[in-house]
Amino acid sequence: MNSTIHVAIIGGSGSGKTWLAEQIVSRLGPRAARLSLDDFYLDLSPLPKADRAGVNFDDPAAIDWQRFREVLGAMRPGESLELPRYDFATHTRKAEPRIFLAPALVIWDGLWLLQHAGLREKFARGIFVECGAQERFRRRAERDVRERGRTFETVRRQFFEHVQPMHDQFVKPQRGQASRIITSPVTAEDLDGLVQELLQLCA
Repeated sequence: MNSTIHVAIIGGSGSGKTWLAEQIVSRLGPRAARLSLDDFYLDLSPLPKADRAGVNFDDPAAIDWQRFREVLGAMRPGESLELPRYDFATHTRKAEPRIFLAPALVIWDGLWLLQHAGLREKFARGIFVECGAQERFRRRAERDVRERGRTFETVRRQFFEHVQPMHDQFVKPQRGQASRIITSPVTAEDLDGLVQELLQLCA
């Protein structure tokens, strides 16, 4: 196998992309690993701290797409490469990169992995996670307050002013580009079927 096989898991913020990716990887074992588009957010360290929170992180323009393309193109099974790591508390890229040993299969989760036609062809499968807005907001609020030092009110305002409008504009249209649509919460049957499908990719 000359190149790592890439699978994209997409869906709205709070839809369960990360959970699904982690479940798949745990079942596939060492042949697979999870990576996130979130680590490719642009480094905002040049901006004053007070201005960073005002950036629209739900717009695809917030991603370092050039670095992402470089990583996709360079990944080979058994070879190591340096990956960026993002600090959401400060909206900056961490100084120390992640040293990643590429497996046969990489499960990516992210908001816009299938948006660009030139990148879409890099993924052997595209899985769209369907989840309603109210449930996504509930999950995001729990996560951001617990893990990212946010307040409930700032999360609520960001979700309905930025996240959901950007979801309708940029995330939801990718549903038509996905090879499979799966509803969250994901059933055990759906998860088993998905794992078996991906096993065939790296057989």
